[in-house]
Amino acid sequence: MKIAIFAFDGITMFHLSVPQMVFDEVTRLGLADWQTVIFSSDGTPVRTAEGYDISGVGTPHVASDADIVLIPSWHDDGRPAGSALQELLVREHARGATVAGLCLGTFPIADAGLLTDRRVVTHWRAFDLLADRHSDLRVDESVLYIDDDDVFTSAGTASGLDACLHLVRARLGASAANEVARSLVIAPHRDGGQAQYIQRPLPGRTGDDPIAKILTWALERLDEPLPVERLAREAHMSSRSFVRLFKDSTGTTPAVWVRTRRLDEARRLLETTDHPIDRIAADCGFGSATTFRQNFAEAFLTTPTDYRRRFDALT
Repeated sequence: MKIAIFAFDGITMFHLSVPQMVFDEVTRLGLADWQTVIFSSDGTPVRTAEGYDISGVGTPHVASDADIVLIPSWHDDGRPAGSALQELLVREHARGATVAGLCLGTFPIADAGLLTDRRVVTHWRAFDLLADRHSDLRVDESVLYIDDDDVFTSAGTASGLDACLHLVRARLGASAANEVARSLVIAPHRDGGQAQYIQRPLPGRTGDDPIAKILTWALERLDEPLPVERLAREAHMSSRSFVRLFKDSTGTTPAVWVRTRRLDEARRLLETTDHPIDRIAADCGFGSATTFRQNFAEAFLTTPTDYRRRFDALT
């Protein structure tokens, strides 16, 4: 199998190396005869984000007989792909190649019109930009990759490893993918999506915002019951008026806002303390550890224990 990997000026060495490392390992281990080739828009050397020149890259012609044409990343600003790259993706897809975009590599594929009416994923920081530019697709933050057989997209940065391992698994089976994973000393499969990594900062507010005082007040009382009636009473409003003004100011409902802030605080405690789960549940106002685990799993597609283990390892 042949995988043609597109390189461009400004690509990081990590993004460029991920598919080569995973797919070339298939050949090194004798599991199958897989070949990776790198090409640029005109076959000239590519300068990486780190300042290195990558020579020996092919012209776009090397993609003409590839089984997979892969965009391993894209420019951080998400700029539109040029017409030549779009036409290449459309042409190779039409002849039967799988077109894959890792991380921000989803953008050129979307620009080429190959993701219309599909569920897709990209780096979580670019969700809004991608959705705004292409309203005809559905951005899913709950997964690390999406395999539509003919089109493939993955989440941010290191998720490219998960995505490439999945491509090995889909074509050679679980045993081959596990052997590649063991050789590279990476997990053969990771649970959850990007939701557990997304930062959701509080929106900025001015002093004359009538809701601002209530938000500050509530943040200091996350361990207490915070029903709409209590929040409205503290704001000296009727519940109906409070809910309407709250949604106008924050873009969400009081209940959703409180639950999100509780989950944010729970993540902070899991990352920075060794408090037991029962205590964190109580400190964040969830009432019980069971309720806390259910809400946490729904929001982040992982358990509090696994989240703590993962982010302990990152500190």
